[in-house]
Amino acid sequence: MNLIELLKVLFLGLVEGVTEWLPVSSTGHMLLVDEFLQLSGSAEFKEMFFIVIQLGAIMAVVLLFWKKMFPFQFADKTKPVIVKETFSLWFKVVAACIPGAVVTILFDDVIEAHLHTPTVIALTLILYGIAFIIVEKWNKKRTPRVAALSDITYKTAFFIGLFQVLSIIPGTSRSGSTIIGALLLGVSRTAAAEFTFFLAVPVMFGMSALKLLDFGLAFTGAELTVLLVGMVSAFLVSVAVIRFLMGYIRKHDFTAFGWYRIVLGAAVLIYFLLIK
Repeated sequence: MNLIELLKVLFLGLVEGVTEWLPVSSTGHMLLVDEFLQLSGSAEFKEMFFIVIQLGAIMAVVLLFWKKMFPFQFADKTKPVIVKETFSLWFKVVAACIPGAVVTILFDDVIEAHLHTPTVIALTLILYGIAFIIVEKWNKKRTPRVAALSDITYKTAFFIGLFQVLSIIPGTSRSGSTIIGALLLGVSRTAAAEFTFFLAVPVMFGMSALKLLDFGLAFTGAELTVLLVGMVSAFLVSVAVIRFLMGYIRKHDFTAFGWYRIVLGAAVLIYFLLIK
């Protein structure tokens, strides 16, 4: 791998790490960036790369939220080893994953074949940007009925999972669709963001496993290097971005991200419809 390809991969990892957790669509950004950078490799490898690089981002979540995510404790001998609240939360995550898993299995190939286009990405960026602005404006008049992560019920988790189904369309944003859904259901911003992080773990591991199995494990040396460099880059950037986001939402809402999506979507439409 030459220097130019290395810089491309590092930049793609940076884009993944930033956009995976902010509600602006990581897949949409990755596809758009590749229009200009043109990462080397077969179409099959690049399709796999854009999914599996997310494992780097998800390892950042595991690192930062390990104490909340690990369902066992061994430090305090006076307390049970099994942390029931954490197990309960993971069962809720499983309930939230069911709608997305069903839709992905049934329609993923169709969507990849027909909807992975710059126009679709631009339109969904704009549509959900408008949705964020409207939801946040409406949300200012409400008091969240679910203040903490532990207060999310199975019913609420399942309905958040239904909103996550929308993210199968490129440009939507998995975190964006789940956060919008959670806010509409009366979940606080902090709890919505944290549940999104939990939900990302099985979703990303599952999607990555499927893509790896579909691609096969016969990587060339260059392909393996590209994948590992991208994942490490995404991991390091994600650690910083997650910390930033959790601090940001304690004082601000998601309106700024809505405006960003609208501006970016409009720029993409102008470029691909009028300039290219």
